[in-house]
Order: sequence, then C-alpha cells, then structure tokens
Amino acid sequence: MMNTKEKYKQFVNTAFVAAVEPVVIEKAEGATYFDEDGTTYLDCFAGISVVNSGHGNEMINAAAKGQIDKLVHCCSYVYHAKPVADLAEKLAAITPGELKKSFFGNGGAEAIEGALRLAKRFNNKNEMVALTNSFHGRSYATLSLTGNCGRKKGGGPYMPGVTFSPAPYCYRCPFKIYDSEKCDMACADYLDEVIRCHTSDNVSLFIAEPVMGEGGIITPPDDYFKRVKEVLNSHDILFVVDEVQTGFGRTGKMFGIEHYGIEPDIMTMAKGIANGFPLSCFIARDEIADSFQPGDHLSTFGGNPVSCAASLANIDYMEQNQIVEQSAEKGEFLKEALAAINPKNVCIGEIRGKGLMVGIELVEDSESMTPAGATAGKVRAAMREKGILIGVGGGFGNVLRVQPPLPVSKEELTQVVATLKAVLEG
Repeated sequence: MMNTKEKYKQFVNTAFVAAVEPVVIEKAEGATYFDEDGTTYLDCFAGISVVNSGHGNEMINAAAKGQIDKLVHCCSYVYHAKPVADLAEKLAAITPGELKKSFFGNGGAEAIEGALRLAKRFNNKNEMVALTNSFHGRSYATLSLTGNCGRKKGGGPYMPGVTFSPAPYCYRCPFKIYDSEKCDMACADYLDEVIRCHTSDNVSLFIAEPVMGEGGIITPPDDYFKRVKEVLNSHDILFVVDEVQTGFGRTGKMFGIEHYGIEPDIMTMAKGIANGFPLSCFIARDEIADSFQPGDHLSTFGGNPVSCAASLANIDYMEQNQIVEQSAEKGEFLKEALAAINPKNVCIGEIRGKGLMVGIELVEDSESMTPAGATAGKVRAAMREKGILIGVGGGFGNVLRVQPPLPVSKEELTQVVATLKAVLEG
C-alpha cells in the first residue's frame, strides 16, 4: 500500500512547485505541526500567513462545529444567512474609514477579481496600475496585475490595460537612490509620470499590498501611501488595498494599511480572515458597493455560513486576547534578535517587515548585493532538518520569510533565532 508521499507523486499534481516539503502533517496545535512519524516542527509560515490565531484554536473550531450542525450551505446570495450578516457588520466596524459593504468569496484571487469589477463599474474606467514586484493571485486577472515574471511565465498574453509603477523597494531602489533622506520617495512621485505617460488617462484603480509578501516582505516607507493617495486623488483614481496576506493582525495592526494613515476605497482580504477556513472578502464604501447592478457578480460558495462563523470567532479571539498588539510587540522582539546574527558565508542585506511578517534578505556580499537565492533554499532545508519550518520568497528567491501563527511565544521565537544563527554562522 502506498504511503501519503507516494500518493502525492502518483495522484496529486505538484508540477507547479519545485518540491513539496518532505513532511506529512497529521495534526497541529498552536505553532506546532506534528508529522505522522511523530516528528514535531515549529511552524513559522502559518500556511502562508493563514492560521493567524494558531492551529487548533478551540474557540474558532467550536464556532465552526456549531454552525455545521445548523447549516453548511444555502447560497448566501440567494437566501439570508445570519453568520454572513453578522460578519459583514463586524468587518464594517473594524476596517478603516467608511468601508462598509462586503462581498464574500472563497480565495484571495476571487476577492481581487471582484474588487476590479466593482471599481470599473463605479467609475466606468478600464485601466489599472499595479506595482513591480507585486503578487495578487494566480487567476488570469490577478496574474495580469502581478509584477513578477517568475509567477507569470508561460501564461501570457495577459490582460491589456495594466501598467506598472516602481515598487517602494528601498533596499533595491529602482532609481538607485539608496539614501532615504535624499530619495524623497521618488517611487511614489513617479506614479504620476506612469499615469500621464504610460496610460490613456482612463485609469480606474491603483492596487497595492501594504507590505509586499511574495515580493520579499517589501515594506514601504511610512509616508509612501500618503504621497501615492495624493497622486491618485489628483487623477480621480480609486485605491484598492490588497490585504490578503497582511490582514488580521499579521503586521501588528488589524489591517496593514493602518500603519500608513490613509483610507482605501476598496479593501480585499482572505488568508487570515477565518484561520484556515476558506473565505475571502472585498469591502467598499456605500456609494462604490452600490454601483453593482443585478447580474454583475455572484459566488455560489461565497459567504459560506461555516467559514463566516469561524471568521467571527477568529476576530473575537483576536480582540479578547490582544493578538494584534502581541503581533506588533513580538515582531519588534524578533527583528531585534535577528539583527545580532553574523552569517559566515553569506550576508544579511536587510531585515524588514511589520509585526510577525518578517523578511531576511540574503546576499552574497553587502557591496554587490547579489541575491543569494541558492543559499536561501539551503537555509530553509537546514531549518526544516532542525525542526523549524520557514518560507522563502522574493523576486530572486533569496528572502527568508518568518510568518508564524501570531500566538507564538517569545520562547519559540528565541528558538527560531537561535536555530537560524546556528545555521548561518555554522
């Protein structure tokens, strides 16, 4: 009889990944995975920033189990369902500014596709601007908005009407201005140039992640989005913020855009919204949301009552246990501890991020800044062998990603740093 790994090779299509981690997860609790062979692993990737409230969270699981006994599915856009209404009300209360009306789907790409449709319906414009180094999903439209050829190769031609503006990637500044005091956020100002010279001046929306996850935890300067919003307002363009990975406490705020002091016109969310139950959402102000007309949009499984019940419990758990505040504090603790590592055969170019969304960019040396992608892959494997699971990302595959469940303890984070120190300095 074949084991799980053999069945994966025979029956699960994994041709799109270099390799599935040689780990068979049987169960999980808190920030710990349990392999079926009895090996335990400290989870520092949280299913790609999904299980923000921790594995096996009793409060969230109980809410989902209770809802299963009542109702699993009715199509929440054909009939009313209480968990859907309650969650929409809660999201209107906790999201920034005047965001109010939600549409629920199943995954991040679906939320972003819906947000694009809504924006175009509202202002009757048809062009879009995104950022280089961005990632917005694997569907046709979201890949069209993704500024990373590694994610897009073999899938073109892509959707017309998409233009890219330089990302606020300060460590690898697109303008080669590496002095923050001299740059004056040239990347934000250049957005105006992009709109005027690379579009037909019919731009409906600008979309960006508050912290660019797949791009390598690229963290914009504090005033970046304020400057961007000024440019957008001058052209009457909507700002769509992609909170799929940054939402629900990941960055030390409930939503990442709250670090920057501006209000988006539309917000998308998924991943951490329901602690592992499939759910996504885009939310907008009344006047934008109401621009949809009958027949414009729908989702058969969107707003699943079980996932919505789990999401409500997830938010309640975060609020009752100060999980967001803990994320901010633990993130600073982690970055300070990482700064003491002095690698032997590679260099740490930059440690960046917000909250428990931390990236460590590895380079061959500080002067050339040559990406050390091969080394990053080896470090990830070495960490796994020592019982810690981390991610690797960035356009060059050279950024170690540390994004554990938010209830992770400081003792566990200390273990992560000690293990990484041993690997890099050994």
